[in-house]
Amino acid sequence: MIIYIAGKMAGDEDYKYKFLKAEYKLRSRGHIVLNPATLPQGMPADKYMPICISMLQQADALCIIGDDWQDSRGVSLEKAFAEYQGKEITYMPSLELSI
Repeated sequence: MIIYIAGKMAGDEDYKYKFLKAEYKLRSRGHIVLNPATLPQGMPADKYMPICISMLQQADALCIIGDDWQDSRGVSLEKAFAEYQGKEITYMPSLELSI
């Protein structure tokens, strides 16, 4: 299964670690993982969402990571899009991502 990871990035200094840990866990279960935290840094914020939605379109499922995802407009948009597309949505709580 191809899985796109979504989670809060802005304001979280550890977001890259959390995304990589989630990616590792999902890959170890045999999934192909699309990880937006690997995109290049430094672009204007409005340039990321179209790329992320394109990645999500290619996925079979969405995995929302962390307990603070509701604070992210981006994750809310990704979740709404995944629901609209009828994609499976799973959650990986912060406890599974802790350092």
